Amino acid sequence: MKAVAYQKNLPIDDPAALQDIELPDPVAIGRDLLVEVKGISVNPVDYKIRQGRQPAAGQWGVLGWDAAGIVRAVGPEVTLFKPGDRVWYAGDITRPGSNAELQLVDERIVGHMPARLGFAEAAALPLTAITAWELLFDRLGVAPGKRPTGASLLIVGAAGGVGSILTQLASRLTPLTVIGTASRPETQAWVRELGAHHVINHSRPFAEELQGIGLKNVTLVASLNDSEGHFAQIAEVIAPQGRFALIDDPVAPLDIIKLKGKSISLHWELMFTRSLFQTDDMIAQHRLLDEVAALVDEGVIRTTVGERFGTVSATNLKRAHALLESGKARGKIVLEGF
Repeated sequence: MKAVAYQKNLPIDDPAALQDIELPDPVAIGRDLLVEVKGISVNPVDYKIRQGRQPAAGQWGVLGWDAAGIVRAVGPEVTLFKPGDRVWYAGDITRPGSNAELQLVDERIVGHMPARLGFAEAAALPLTAITAWELLFDRLGVAPGKRPTGASLLIVGAAGGVGSILTQLASRLTPLTVIGTASRPETQAWVRELGAHHVINHSRPFAEELQGIGLKNVTLVASLNDSEGHFAQIAEVIAPQGRFALIDDPVAPLDIIKLKGKSISLHWELMFTRSLFQTDDMIAQHRLLDEVAALVDEGVIRTTVGERFGTVSATNLKRAHALLESGKARGKIVLEGF
């Protein structure tokens, strides 16, 4: 099978940073699906692993943790899918990724693809949708439903990939008052379009920005980027007995003692945890992906494709990695076909 892979941690402008190669076709065993990959998207996790995790000598590392495709074969223990099914998933960070024509993935972290989307549009969603769903419903403990509670959610970095999905889920499936942060006119407009009730500028003091929309504090905070830079302000504006969740990797330690006086709970979200530790509830990701697919087909949730970079090749994936590393990407970068 064709694949794009790497052997050494190299800058993305190095010719060997990512290479077009041929690998043996994998074989499905156990609960694995063998998926013919039709569309992928690229996430920061891809370049972070390329930079920081080197394959064993002589081995190839295949990246990619967002995909949509068609089931070609199933392992003997599979019960949820059959050959021919159209599926989507984010995969398992401990296994070869989706930058290949064929990929093995455990059926418990795979969902049925939305009927109304093509493969590239579908591939833009799984990783961010799983992250946003688990953060909102599993970590922050928000209950779906529209019965008013008076609670509010501040999403720091609402215009990004996870923020774009979290804003939609929170505003359309819960009674929360959703406040998104964005600093540029175009990103502020995007967050409003996704359903945020208010948008504030995270380059200005949070307390002042909240006062400007008539709020003294917020019940819940989801910090999606620069958590260390915003942490002192988050501790200031979060309400007593509130909940704080984050997904990024703070460079500097967080002074969490600032949360003690208000009895604030702190929650980390990593969507790979269930597959990484083979938790008893791994199948929860299958169920939530099926539920998100239904929401997409009903028009409740939209895909977040930003740019299309052509077919899956080393050249096009290098372009994608370079754009993500620059911090200037808007929306998800997708590729389709080999």
